[in-house]
Amino acid sequence: MTETTDPLPRTDRHYGLDWLRIAAFALLIVYHIGMVFAPWGWVIKTSHTIPALIAPMALLTPWRLALLFAVSGYASWHLLAKSGSAGRFLRSRNVRLLIPLAFGMVALVPVEMWVRVMDRGYPHGLIQFWTHDYWRSGEFWGREFPSWEHLWFVAYLWTYTAILVAGLAWCRAPIERVTAWLVRWLTEGWRILWAPVVLLALAKVALTFLVEEEHGLFRDWAGHALYLPMFLFGFVLAGSPKLWVPLQRWWRAALAIAAVSGAIVVAVELTFPGEAIPPHWVMAAERGAVAAMAWTMTVVLFVLADRYWNRDHRWRKTFAEAVFPFYLAHQPVIVLITWYTLPYEFPAPIEFAVLITGTTAICAAFYLIGREIGWLRPLIGLGPRSDRAAITPAAAERGAVL
Repeated sequence: MTETTDPLPRTDRHYGLDWLRIAAFALLIVYHIGMVFAPWGWVIKTSHTIPALIAPMALLTPWRLALLFAVSGYASWHLLAKSGSAGRFLRSRNVRLLIPLAFGMVALVPVEMWVRVMDRGYPHGLIQFWTHDYWRSGEFWGREFPSWEHLWFVAYLWTYTAILVAGLAWCRAPIERVTAWLVRWLTEGWRILWAPVVLLALAKVALTFLVEEEHGLFRDWAGHALYLPMFLFGFVLAGSPKLWVPLQRWWRAALAIAAVSGAIVVAVELTFPGEAIPPHWVMAAERGAVAAMAWTMTVVLFVLADRYWNRDHRWRKTFAEAVFPFYLAHQPVIVLITWYTLPYEFPAPIEFAVLITGTTAICAAFYLIGREIGWLRPLIGLGPRSDRAAITPAAAERGAVL
């Protein structure tokens, strides 16, 4: 899946997308803290509901996860190239994704699930829950078990990786021919903008009315219709640098489309708040706008990262390595801090400050301690300790996980 014509000289590592990945996951942490205060359902809620958060969070929701999958796809192309074969690539991803997923479900998700059932009246402490009641299947205190909570992203990413590897293993030549044709086709005119927008919007709108909206690896058709194409886009872009040419040419138009789409999304959220159900035509317009914004904001941010952030810094490698451990720990930490600070009824600004500083400090400790303990490193998504001792740009590229 590589287009050999390369009009733009590019280094092996794209520092700009590294910074974009770091920023995207930092934004995810702030977003989840915002969910504690936003007037939408979440794991745990404060008594301070802030309606002013609706507009900014509605502007983030359509593209934040699509962007993460696109960045992950870009990194996956480099990981596959360094691995030398699809089989070695998949084995490395099994280690770097499935082990942290299993660890998270054993050691981190129980914290979230305990708070969920405590909020419904569960009478026992965390240890009792962890050692007895967490290991069940089915409904318990109004919650379905088992659950991977925020770690669904890791499960989806591994699944998309497995689909990619299976395709390359069984029909690589046809896939490469189709990819080469598609890259050539997308570089003509402004197809790089309108074609993905139309296809993603049609899929989003159609699935809205054809299947019930559900979450879960085997039921989330609306999610897969967006996230898998974005993952594959990142993968193809990394192997076909000539795609950067139309992206660079049309990013301002993409920003304009994103602005219009964002206005539609915000207008619908404000007009039909909470559980209010809009008319079908409004729902269709909103779903189409979500898909359009997911694509166009990804285009804009990729180009900005390429233009303005594609430079190294002494902290980049540390921040890049810390992303996955921070991701694993951040949501249980947010939930637990919120749970234990609720009785104090802090004013909203103080509560927000406590959540930001507490989450950052605990996640940093989780990473800094875990990286120094050899047997903990694979559990939190890090490579062997020797990888850090003599790290090079190419080795750092191999170490990207998400």
